[in-house]
Amino acid sequence: MTDLTQGVGLPRPQWKWLSTPWTISISLLVAVAVIDIGQFGSVAAFAGNALLHTLQYVVFAVLLLAFLKATGAEVMVARAFEGRETRMIFLAAMFGGLAPFCSCEVIPFIAGLLALGAPLSAVMAFWLSSPLIDPPTLLITAAALGWPFAVGKALAAVGIGLFGGFAIKAARSWGVFANPLKQQPSTGCSSCGTPKMDAKPVWKFWTETTRVETFRKEAFTNGIFLLKWLALAYVLEALLVHYVKAETIAGLVGGEGVVPIAIAALVGMPAYLNSYVAPPLLAGLMTQGMSAGSAMAFMVAGAVSSIPAMAAVWSLVRPQVFAAYLGLGVSGAILAGLLFQMV
Repeated sequence: MTDLTQGVGLPRPQWKWLSTPWTISISLLVAVAVIDIGQFGSVAAFAGNALLHTLQYVVFAVLLLAFLKATGAEVMVARAFEGRETRMIFLAAMFGGLAPFCSCEVIPFIAGLLALGAPLSAVMAFWLSSPLIDPPTLLITAAALGWPFAVGKALAAVGIGLFGGFAIKAARSWGVFANPLKQQPSTGCSSCGTPKMDAKPVWKFWTETTRVETFRKEAFTNGIFLLKWLALAYVLEALLVHYVKAETIAGLVGGEGVVPIAIAALVGMPAYLNSYVAPPLLAGLMTQGMSAGSAMAFMVAGAVSSIPAMAAVWSLVRPQVFAAYLGLGVSGAILAGLLFQMV
């Protein structure tokens, strides 16, 4: 969950705090109090109640992530890239939604797999599915949009991973993407380490002091991370519900058919929202008239276009592979939206 811009060793400008989620949330509420004091109580209550409702999911997600990190369970993902190519694609797509990697950890992990000869098809399956869902995102999506939507997104993550993996497999059989790597990137960052491929999880992490400390650190860091982004998300949702006309949303991405879903996917990709901000905001959009299929396409496309995910792809592979990644992501988002709309 760590952003690529964190921990790179560069000094932070003194004004950087002005762009933090906490500052933006407070500034938005202050703006409402100044401009429209009559709506301030309603907006603040809406955001506060929504945040309290989600708190139980946040606590569970934080403890789960801390456990996975403390035990070293992320190393199990490496096993998805062993054996036959078809098997690798299936396992990579499924593990992509479970891997507790932060964004910078994915870069050396995937770089190592490609350097060791793992097929691009399996790597692409992991790359497409990993940004879409993880345990905290699943729980927060369920809290904001309901379990059917959360399960639908999880299935979309696996489906898009399979779609991309087998598409690349077919292209490689025709001689395309024979040499996918562009350069050898840095193999680590100061905020997190590279997983060791041959390591084994230690499930009884409390028997080792360093792992207990890892658990505490991860629980605190991820807890603050989720709270600050969810606070901003619910403030934005409250503003959306109170000030954006339902007719505007319904006219753009409401209704049935391919066009609204395609528009949502194309708008969602450049307008990337943090995976923890998107579900509450989409809940507000859906109350304003956004269709379920469009919401799914918007969320999936936005996750594929996350800055850490795209930076990881661009830093590792040639431009044609990067273009294939984005094309598969957008087309997969549209297909996911259409299928979810039908169901």
